[in-house]
Amino acid sequence: MKVSAILKHAARRLGGDAATANIEARALLVHALSVDRAWLIAHSEDIVEEKSLSRFEAMLERRLEGEPVAYILGFREFYGENFRVSNAVLIPRPETELLVDLALQRIPENGRVLDLGTGSGAIAVTVARQRRDAVVMAIDKSASALSVAIKNGEGLNNVSFLESDWFDALEHRHFDIILSNPPYVAEGDEHLKDLSFEPGLALTSGGDGLDAIRRIVKEAPHHLETGGWLLFEHGYDQAERCRDLLSRSFDEVRSWKDISGIERVSGGTLTS
Repeated sequence: MKVSAILKHAARRLGGDAATANIEARALLVHALSVDRAWLIAHSEDIVEEKSLSRFEAMLERRLEGEPVAYILGFREFYGENFRVSNAVLIPRPETELLVDLALQRIPENGRVLDLGTGSGAIAVTVARQRRDAVVMAIDKSASALSVAIKNGEGLNNVSFLESDWFDALEHRHFDIILSNPPYVAEGDEHLKDLSFEPGLALTSGGDGLDAIRRIVKEAPHHLETGGWLLFEHGYDQAERCRDLLSRSFDEVRSWKDISGIERVSGGTLTS
């Protein structure tokens, strides 16, 4: 079967938005053949051998069953780099790059950074790559998630990883900036059915989705230097409530909009 015919057939089976279906079909075939996208274009009339076709069909079936492409491929791009992912971690999203941008603007020289609930390590590792002078600590309560993050951080000597339930294992350590993309989906939210392959621990947080954020906001002042920043991601409709929580202990409280114009990150600075 020719490359072009395989792609056309796969896109038709995937259905939905045609552009998305074509992108996903190409991504799966590139992975199955161990080639790049340019190869697919140059060899569109080549015949794919049976072994490679079987491998592609198996991947396609997984996608048709609803498994995200990132889990099938084993990686996801974030901030221009590929990060390993597994079903032990949340798949990095483009909107989370805003959190990294805001952090990079606020980390002082030789600053100490804490990433709470690091998951794949995408936030912590990206900050460590972009700011080699900074010292970054990434924590997560899931040992399985940490194993993924540690692999993503290989080769960096300014990022470390610690198993901890939020701040529990940090004792009296202080940081110049604390970052988090915590679970913030309300239990029972209708959108969870579309996220069934991703770890619930990284998604839901109480009846209104704010349990983790409440704890982070309450405990962060005990681990921030004066003038330090707390920045965290939250749901599309949670910005006002997050600002209310922050205003009890933080100054310069505000929210920032993501690439879609949605208030996605909130934070404040500790001045006393």
